[in-house]
Amino acid sequence: MDQDDPSTAPPLRASSPSFDDWDGVRDALANAYFPNLMRPITAGPASASALDGVDLGPCRVAHIALGATVSLRTDHPGAYAINIPLAGVLSTEIGSGTVESAVGQATVCPPDTPTKMPGLEPSCRLLGFRVDADLLAREYERVLARRPQPLHPQIDLRCDDGREWLSLLQATMIHVRDSRSRVTTDPRLLAQLSSTLITGFLLATTPEESNDRNGTRPRIVRRIIDAIEDDPARPWTPAEMAELAGVSVRRVQQGFREYVGKTPFQYLRDVRLERAHLDLIDGGATVTEVAMRWGLTHTGRFAADYRLRYGRSPSETLAR
Repeated sequence: MDQDDPSTAPPLRASSPSFDDWDGVRDALANAYFPNLMRPITAGPASASALDGVDLGPCRVAHIALGATVSLRTDHPGAYAINIPLAGVLSTEIGSGTVESAVGQATVCPPDTPTKMPGLEPSCRLLGFRVDADLLAREYERVLARRPQPLHPQIDLRCDDGREWLSLLQATMIHVRDSRSRVTTDPRLLAQLSSTLITGFLLATTPEESNDRNGTRPRIVRRIIDAIEDDPARPWTPAEMAELAGVSVRRVQQGFREYVGKTPFQYLRDVRLERAHLDLIDGGATVTEVAMRWGLTHTGRFAADYRLRYGRSPSETLAR
């Protein structure tokens, strides 16, 4: 997925639901994303609409494309909606104000607030990220180590951090959606994926405070490195690392960049790859068994990362 192109979208599945009428589109959108009042305002078949998404428990990700221009109203009960146009322009009336977001931007719709998209056009394809308001508030305090502040109604995803988070959001949707493994439907894993997406969103979109750059010391980084080395197969989350170090997630990220030159999860991936490499050299297990042993659950990504690091595929190492 091209991180330099914010419009790159997860492909809609051929098995996406088909619609006979606009009531069916409205109901499907309510089930996948938010309850709504939808009304087509131009001619266009409901059957040309497509809706795809995944439910991660406290978070949902939805890819929305409509077959006509519609008027859409919702209050986003109990949750934030981060609406990202992947094509076209998104105009949203929130309370008494209007937000216009183009590709590379996102509109933040607060919970329990009257919201209207007065003319959502077929040319505007949306990727929506829904997150429970209470969870976002808790993660805000844990990740940033300060009291939650109101989110800006529009965020810029064209910076490196924004593109990285959007890429993570899209990759998570594709992986969970297309996986047939019970691993990706386990509520514990889904909660960890939700936590990772929220952490990434906050780090990518929340301005730093002046004291965020102070107080990170090598011992904090060392503590996390030791824990990773002891148990790299553990399904680590950013919040768990921060709790272990006794600092915010942002300070963990800054500490690793300053003292290690990479993010904590890049370091974790490298440790896992090294352990898998040694096991493949020893033999006695399949490539999949080795990958799962060290927490490398996405076998395709494991093979690509392994080849990039060692210059050959995992199966070639195993066959030697």
